Amino acid sequence: MNTHRTFSTILTCLIAMLFFNTAYSQQSSPYDEEEIAEKVDSVMQKMTLTDKVGEMTQLSIDMISEGQPYNLDEPHQLSDEKLKEVLVENRVGSILNVGGHAYTAEHWREIIRKIQEVAMNEKPTGIPVIYGIDTIHGANYTLGSTLFPQQIAIAATWDPQFAYRGAEVGAYETRASYIPWAFSPVLDIGRDARWPRLWETFGEDVHLAKQMGAAMVEGYQGEDAGGPYHVAATMKHFLGYSLPITGKDRTQAWIPERQLREYVLPTFKAAVESGALTVMINSGEMNGIPVHTNKDILTGLLRDELGFEGIAVSDWEDIIYLQSRHKVAKTYKEAIELAVNAGVDMSMVPLDLQFPKLLKELVEEGRVSMDRIDEAVRRILTVKFKLNLFDTPYYDEGMYDKFGSEEFAKDSYDAAVEAVTLLKNNNDILPLSKDSRILVTGPNAHSLTALNGGWSRTWQGTDPQYDTEGKPTVLEALRSRMGESSVSYVEGTSIDSVINIDEAVTAAGNNDVAVVVVGESPYTEKPGDLTDLWLPEAQRNLVEAIAETGTPVIMVLVEGRPRIVSDIEPKTEAVLMGYLPGDEGGNAIADILLGDANPSGKLPITYPRYPNDLVTYDHNYTDQIDPFFGTNAFNPQWEFGHGLSYTTFEYSNMQIESSEFDAAGQTTVSVDVTNTGEHSGKEVVQLYASDLVASITPAVKRLRKFEKIQLDAGETKTVTFTLMPEDLAFVGRDNEWITEAGEFALHIGPLSETIVYKY
Repeated sequence: MNTHRTFSTILTCLIAMLFFNTAYSQQSSPYDEEEIAEKVDSVMQKMTLTDKVGEMTQLSIDMISEGQPYNLDEPHQLSDEKLKEVLVENRVGSILNVGGHAYTAEHWREIIRKIQEVAMNEKPTGIPVIYGIDTIHGANYTLGSTLFPQQIAIAATWDPQFAYRGAEVGAYETRASYIPWAFSPVLDIGRDARWPRLWETFGEDVHLAKQMGAAMVEGYQGEDAGGPYHVAATMKHFLGYSLPITGKDRTQAWIPERQLREYVLPTFKAAVESGALTVMINSGEMNGIPVHTNKDILTGLLRDELGFEGIAVSDWEDIIYLQSRHKVAKTYKEAIELAVNAGVDMSMVPLDLQFPKLLKELVEEGRVSMDRIDEAVRRILTVKFKLNLFDTPYYDEGMYDKFGSEEFAKDSYDAAVEAVTLLKNNNDILPLSKDSRILVTGPNAHSLTALNGGWSRTWQGTDPQYDTEGKPTVLEALRSRMGESSVSYVEGTSIDSVINIDEAVTAAGNNDVAVVVVGESPYTEKPGDLTDLWLPEAQRNLVEAIAETGTPVIMVLVEGRPRIVSDIEPKTEAVLMGYLPGDEGGNAIADILLGDANPSGKLPITYPRYPNDLVTYDHNYTDQIDPFFGTNAFNPQWEFGHGLSYTTFEYSNMQIESSEFDAAGQTTVSVDVTNTGEHSGKEVVQLYASDLVASITPAVKRLRKFEKIQLDAGETKTVTFTLMPEDLAFVGRDNEWITEAGEFALHIGPLSETIVYKY
């Protein structure tokens, strides 16, 4: 008897019944951990080696669509012939990506329905496909979805609720597209201003990034990732991706273990503890070893130490690149051997069918063990059961009436308003009078793509034909509030070349104020590499030329990383940091400029003054030594945590519950914060600690706690933080976390007190 065929026939029939009878049910995952383990065992007992290596393969949608990879037919459609080759003949377990540009939700549903019908009715195992997509700041590959601020802007809110809510809405609209797996959040620490993916991070501080990252994982997955409104989250990119020596994407990093554990690992540890179901591997190499081949990292650290049990997926073509780029494998087959044995469970191939064939050969030759294959497949099937794909590969489209709703747009707007950061405001020139005559100019003044950045409808986010209908640019938002006659517009420059600066100068003389919106055009990954951190010369010339007319300049920065503006900043009266604020960014910036919203964002990065002076806020004392042996070397344009308001706040009455405590104890720190201005506003109360003497050279200060509060004019609130011994810890000489006995200075605003920790 052909037991495999008998099992397959029975399983396929059962799944088909479930598929058509329950595909539109509203149940979430009905199984507990023990039941899932039993079901995985049952499925795996009947799987062949071909089935298993297929499950470990992830292909791009290009491989199942009409047309050629990177050049698919329009309008997009799936190929029946390719679907059968990929799913039925090769048993591929995962598909990803979009074919060049975003699709409608209706088309996504058509795609996923067809894929799952073939997988569950024609594939010998009947195992459903797990489809993954780059849900980066909302369901950005689905037209009409809600685009939130990018992660660096979410970090600038200093309020994890916005990370949670953005992920929650992104999950809802991704599931509304019938896709259950989001390649997000980015948990790489953003400590290098040159790196082209800085804006995908939560900034330079470990504590802030940990809180935001954990909240985002929880927002994506909810209490049950298998329900109709949640998806599997992906921790990106394990490990060390964001600190390349050159500052350029996918280049080598040198990271000693102590620094790795202190600055790089904690965000991932927090996400594992929050239950993240999948992880994507760092495309680069660390300390000379491509991470895709590093078993110490992918097995020893990720699995044995952190206890992560989910799927480890490669990044795009990264196993192939072990041969072609990293030169650590002579052949593609050897590259597969290295990566799978190191701990990669699923290969984002993504454009050929050689991977499963070569992996099967490696097993048959004894170069990859069957135990390793079974381990990877068990992880993949477990996540598929946790996502409820076997019972409900997609839910009823009628369950998603909030897709693209005003409710979700309001959530995006609220996040953008709280992200935008007022960096400078001479003589309270902001907010502007609504009787003002305003010139709006600059390359990002009338661009929705600039507000959204990369991963927005297309990979690089540069094609305005896919902009969300009805979402305003900064120019359009200002005109909608003030009337077209009060707001004139001259483009001035493109991102890097002069267009009509003379016309902008003439217009400036006829207006009360000039709002100059400068920054970057969209980019991500390797296309975003830079050779120069200065804001492009054409844009700086525009700001300078307008300032010379005597018309006050309000500079708005719409950018993914800090571009140097130290030569033109003195010529401006106000500077507003917009980051990449998303589809509602135009509305948020306009409301802040006009005083309909009070800015409360704080920088999640240190904004450098010069290209060769990239020092983070938590630097060491030696980093402060200047060429004259003074201590003025740390001199950024704006420091981490900086951000102004249209009201003022006063800190007083800092109290320490106990100035001494030990390993078994804790202490509380409280401070009174008063809104001494005339407007209601929000303030981020930031608690920093300075270890006065330590066995490892300590940072000048480290953020240890924060809380964002709302205060009406004249109102006072007491903010209380609880400090545990671990809140004062660092990674010591033995690469272990330790809190050493000694004195610590605690700082909140202008106030400071000293505490003593004893063993």
